[in-house]
Amino acid sequence: MENVAHFVRLLRAAGLPMGPGHTITAVRALEAIDVTDKGQFFWALHGTLVSEPGQRHIFESAFRLFWRDPFGADEALATLLSAFKASSNNRSSRTPRRLAAAANPVSRRQTNPGRQAVDLPVRMAFAPGEVLRTKDFEEMTVAEVIQAREVIRRFDLRLRPVITRRRQRDPRGTAIDLRRTLRTSFRKGGDPVPLERSSPGTRRPALVALCDISGSMESYSRILLHFFHAVTNAADRTHTFVFGTRLTHITRLLQDQDVDRALGRVGSAVSDWHGGTRIGTSLKAFNRHWSRRLLSQGAVVLLVTDGLDRESGAGIRIQARRLRKSCRRLIWLNPLLRFEAFAPKAAGVRALLPEVDEHRPVHNLVSLAQLVEVLGSPGRRRP
Repeated sequence: MENVAHFVRLLRAAGLPMGPGHTITAVRALEAIDVTDKGQFFWALHGTLVSEPGQRHIFESAFRLFWRDPFGADEALATLLSAFKASSNNRSSRTPRRLAAAANPVSRRQTNPGRQAVDLPVRMAFAPGEVLRTKDFEEMTVAEVIQAREVIRRFDLRLRPVITRRRQRDPRGTAIDLRRTLRTSFRKGGDPVPLERSSPGTRRPALVALCDISGSMESYSRILLHFFHAVTNAADRTHTFVFGTRLTHITRLLQDQDVDRALGRVGSAVSDWHGGTRIGTSLKAFNRHWSRRLLSQGAVVLLVTDGLDRESGAGIRIQARRLRKSCRRLIWLNPLLRFEAFAPKAAGVRALLPEVDEHRPVHNLVSLAQLVEVLGSPGRRRP
């Protein structure tokens, strides 16, 4: 019972939604199996503590880390060593950074004073402002993710207004508003009145976000959804979609001032988290069912994806071209641009590149701040 409680605390510190009820449920599940069978033991805890696909990687790493030696320092050392291998390309063999931060050996030594204390050179989870701004989302610890969410909440996104066909009253306007002038004259009994003037009206364009939530985008889509939540609740005419193997409209789910409650609703409504990616199929669904009602009057579209497609790029170029013709600006946000050696080798990347207006990185707070500035600028003219 004590070990299970400590394991649940580790998962909660790593960011999983755990409470006392999970501990009780896990203990009851273990009472119904043969605890000497490792497979039964693993799946009993997995079935009671994992509620969505995105939690599997954290749970599996925590299980390997914790149940070998719950109160020892050896596994804590292994965790720290794996945390320093963050630049490795093999993601499946490394412990998540937020789990490494949660598996702090200090608290475990306090629970078992009989063991010899071992001092390890642990890197602090807190990062100064400048370091936090430039740190990759994938490398952030739990504490840094919380700080990053607070920074994102304070972003001030001001889209540059676009000129509309409808004119508005303006005493200093260059054009004479003949209709308003005649109406004023009629109310005065036909007496001469000053000329009414007008100027072209402006309106904030709609902002549409299409965010990839496949497995390769897991570390970025979670934080970017906080950004889209802040934008959705700060301004009108903002629409957010997520896609993996299918397209899901989540704007109404994000319209809640409580970000945790809003993202919890999104997690329950979306069923294709951290799976494959069907970019062409998802863009086709958007173009067919949503583009005409959302992309009118100069909308700006943010396409967030790494371009890695399970269908080898089938249909992407045609659908991306149609999307680009339907909106004012199509901006592709790609976390893979953080690598200096990035090259358009994947079929999905090659299909998307010619059909977007801008191709920008989105992997840290600096790139998000630059995106906010770009959305407030006029943008380049299309040829």
